[in-house]
Amino acid sequence: MIANNIEPFIPTHPGEVLKDEIEYRGISQRKLASQMGVPYSQLNEILNAKRQLTVEYALLIEAVLDLPAEPLVKMQARYNMITTKRTPSFIEKLKKVRKIAAAL
Repeated sequence: MIANNIEPFIPTHPGEVLKDEIEYRGISQRKLASQMGVPYSQLNEILNAKRQLTVEYALLIEAVLDLPAEPLVKMQARYNMITTKRTPSFIEKLKKVRKIAAAL
């Protein structure tokens, strides 16, 4: 296997990285949500990997924390790719599509 194609066993959600960052900076989630102008509950769900980090949130985080938005969005996309490829229902759907495509 090529090193660049290795997938982590447990993919990292960008919220986990952001949570560590705001804890390191000593910023509360409530204060960050207030500064971003977003509901605390939504921010908390992102930081606890229960909600996707949208481009809008990434840009708000960039404005407040001076962290580049693009790597966060890419991290979310990678997380989505890995978790989707491991979802049993999607795996079955993919198998069916591949069979149909092979017959064409």
